[in-house]
Amino acid sequence: MAFLRNLLATIVGLIIFSILGFFLLIGIVASASADEVPTVKSNSVLYFPMTGLLQEKAVDDPFLTAFADAPPVQSLLDIITAIDRAKTDDRIKGIYIEPMYLAGSYAGLQEIRDALLDFKESGKFVYAYGEYISESDFYVASVADSLFLNPTGAIEFNGLDVNITFWKGMFDKLDIQPEVFRVGEFKSYVEPYIRKDLSPENRLQYSELLASMYKTYLSNVSNSVRIPIEKLENISDQMNINLPQDAVDIGLIHKLGYEDELKSVMKKKLGLAEDKKLRTMKMNKYIQATETMDNYSSNRIAVIVAEGDIVMGGDEGIVGETYAEEIRKARNNDRVKAIVMRVNSGGGSMTASDMIWRELMLTKGKKPIIASMGGAAASGGYYIAMPADTIIAQPNTITGSIGIFGMWFNFGEFLENKIGITHDVVKTGEYSDIYTVTRPLRDSERAIIQRGVNEGYEVFTQKVADARGMAQDEVKKIASGRVWSGEQALENGLVDQIGSYKDAIELAAKAAGIEDDYSVSHYPKQKPFIEEVLEKMNAKVQFTLFGMDTDPVTKAVKELNQHKGLQARVPGNVEVR
Repeated sequence: MAFLRNLLATIVGLIIFSILGFFLLIGIVASASADEVPTVKSNSVLYFPMTGLLQEKAVDDPFLTAFADAPPVQSLLDIITAIDRAKTDDRIKGIYIEPMYLAGSYAGLQEIRDALLDFKESGKFVYAYGEYISESDFYVASVADSLFLNPTGAIEFNGLDVNITFWKGMFDKLDIQPEVFRVGEFKSYVEPYIRKDLSPENRLQYSELLASMYKTYLSNVSNSVRIPIEKLENISDQMNINLPQDAVDIGLIHKLGYEDELKSVMKKKLGLAEDKKLRTMKMNKYIQATETMDNYSSNRIAVIVAEGDIVMGGDEGIVGETYAEEIRKARNNDRVKAIVMRVNSGGGSMTASDMIWRELMLTKGKKPIIASMGGAAASGGYYIAMPADTIIAQPNTITGSIGIFGMWFNFGEFLENKIGITHDVVKTGEYSDIYTVTRPLRDSERAIIQRGVNEGYEVFTQKVADARGMAQDEVKKIASGRVWSGEQALENGLVDQIGSYKDAIELAAKAAGIEDDYSVSHYPKQKPFIEEVLEKMNAKVQFTLFGMDTDPVTKAVKELNQHKGLQARVPGNVEVR
């Protein structure tokens, strides 16, 4: 009894402690969020620390503010907005960039690069300093009027690569057999589960994709550093930059120096004495301080930000019904004059994609729809972009991948041979247990499922043909699940023009006839502060209690479990480095 009393007392104590801790946490976070709106002082420099994870429209996460135990998340659309505002803000004299490995797509970095080049048209300066400058960081930092590299630092300039992990060997050892159904030799999302290396078709598409993206990279860097593309290509191929001084001698870096030395240069540029403090303001603070710079208008452009996996349910990613509802609301809102679908997705559920597609088709003709493609708008991501009146992509956007697949696993031998668990079944019909995970499928069952996949492919390619004014047979020549860069997609007729998010907004305003009077609103809206806190608290408790793990293997299995129904996904998790 004493043991039980002690156990009960401990449990009650933990509950009380948790409740008190929760309200203490609420107080900390609320206090942090109640800071006064910052002000922009004259003769200031906008500071852009290029670090963390780049997302399209990051939410304000109170937990990340209170506990800095995760990489910061930076909002691409906010960064672009901040740079655009700073261009005409007399209080901001220049921008200071500090590359610290910003993890984002090359299309996202292209957006930032374009915004900085536009900023420089104002005559204001852009300076940069880095200690280790990755290839992707350099793509942005190369626009700087002056780029300093730490004398003991390094710069990466050796080309792009895609590294793919294959799981087949592990599944073989565990006696797990994937059941795969697909259309098209390039629909290679399933390859890591059925092969140990790249298929010739997959190697071809990745080789050509990287070649196209690197051509864009070298062309833009060449324009900034004034070195011919051919020379840059040779420098990259031979990896001629091994030491910091090599980068200066070749001309990629302006000077080896320390951060305080670059700040001295900026002080001189601003007419400040050396003993005076340099006024800098971070991007996120500047966004808060300049909210009133955007003119309010009853003419609204609704930007629907679709980022992540396309799924049927849940509270993460692009949830079919949620986004369908956002489009419905925009269509029925008289203040919304145009819609911009901002897509950064490698796809997901075909059914969820089709739900979003349907609402866009119901809106088409009633209000202008412009699709703005981010890092990826492939497979299901392309599916939800194709109803637009105009599709705009960056040259290095990953798009296409027009195809579908179905996949699950037979765990029967694994359960019996490795764990000793067996199964038996009683059923009313021959195919009652067709979607089992405890035995191999019969040939007749595979034929039934493959027929559904084939039909899905016909539906997808016909909708592309209708949207792009092409014959279905012509679409199939560039489909088969193959991914393309934005430049390649333009050549193939899958997109209408190369351009930025800003270009999409301006085109939407022009199409709606509101060029001189409009405001921009982003959807879905961020959840209320307290709701966000409660959800984060709940997620943290679940993580702690149930020992959830985010290592790559566990994450991959979890994601596979969420892939219900036919899938329209880009091949694998494409990360170009």
